[in-house]
Amino acid sequence: MAELMLFRRDADGRDVALPSSTVALEVDLQRRVEAGLEHMLGIRFLASEYPTGPWHRGRIDTLGLDENGSPVVIEFKKGSDSGVLSQAVSYLSWLDSAHHEFEALVRKVLGAGVAESVNWRRPRMVCIAAGFSHHDRVAVQRLPERIDLVRYRVFEGGLLSLLLVDSSPGSPNAASSRRSREQDAEADSGSTAPATAPPADAGLVPGCLRDLYAEVDDALTAWGEVEVAALRHYISYRRLVNVASVIFRPKTGAILVYLKLDPDLVTLEKGFTRDVRGIGHLGTGNLEVRLASAADLDKAAPLIRRAFEAA
Repeated sequence: MAELMLFRRDADGRDVALPSSTVALEVDLQRRVEAGLEHMLGIRFLASEYPTGPWHRGRIDTLGLDENGSPVVIEFKKGSDSGVLSQAVSYLSWLDSAHHEFEALVRKVLGAGVAESVNWRRPRMVCIAAGFSHHDRVAVQRLPERIDLVRYRVFEGGLLSLLLVDSSPGSPNAASSRRSREQDAEADSGSTAPATAPPADAGLVPGCLRDLYAEVDDALTAWGEVEVAALRHYISYRRLVNVASVIFRPKTGAILVYLKLDPDLVTLEKGFTRDVRGIGHLGTGNLEVRLASAADLDKAAPLIRRAFEAA
C-alpha cells in the first residue's frame, strides 16, 4: 500500500514526521473534497447525496463532470471498507440507465452547452477511502469500468493528502447515448473534426506524425503512473487530474501539447509556447507547446517535467 509521509523541520533543524489520521466523520471528508473538487480532482461539482430511485436504492455521495466531459461518481469511506468499490460500481450501473436525468442535472448546474457535450464513452468512478485491500486493487484491473482508488490522510495543521494508489482507464461504454453514437458515426464518415488518436500502436495517428508522437508519448509516460485516455478530439495524460493533452495537426506537421502549467511562470517563445487562457481550444491546460521535431521535444522536456512534478 502506498504511504505518504510528511515531515516538519523542528527548532534543531531535524525533520520530524507529522502523525496522520483519518476523519472522525465521513461527511467531513466529503464536504471538504466537494468544496475543492475542481482544484483537487479536476471535477466540476454537480450534486451531493443524489438519490438513485427505488430500483437502485441508494444515494450517490457526489456526482460530477470531469475535465474531459465524462460523468463521475464519487464515493467516500472514512476507513478501509471494501464495500466502497462495489457500491460505486452499483451506482455506475444507475448512471448507465440515467443518461437523460444526468444530462438534465448538468444542464441545470452547468448550462445547456456543457450538457450537450457530455462524454458517455468512459464514465468514471472515484473511490476515496483511508485504505484499500489487495482484492480491491486486483478488481480494479479486472473490471471494464474506469476507476480511481484514492487514499486520503489528514495531518495536523489542517493538511489533507490525496494519493492515487490504483487506476484503470476502463473501456468505452458499449451502451453509449444516441448523441455519442451520432458522434462516432460522424467521426467514422470522415468528419473534418481535428484528428486525434489513441496510442500509436492503434494505427490511428497521422502517418506523418507517428514517429514524433512515439517520442512524445514516451516523454509524457516517463513519470510513473500516468493514465493515457484517447478521447474524441485529443489524448489526455492524467494522474488525479489531466496533466497534458495531445492534439495532432498533420497539415502543419506539428503536435500540440497543452500542459497544466501557469503561463505566467514560463518564458513564452513565439511559435513554440503560447498562453491559451481565455482562448478556446480542444484539450485541457493553459500552456500550449508546439512540437514539430525531436529538437522541439528536447526543448519542451523541462516544461513537461515541471507539469508532472506539480501534479
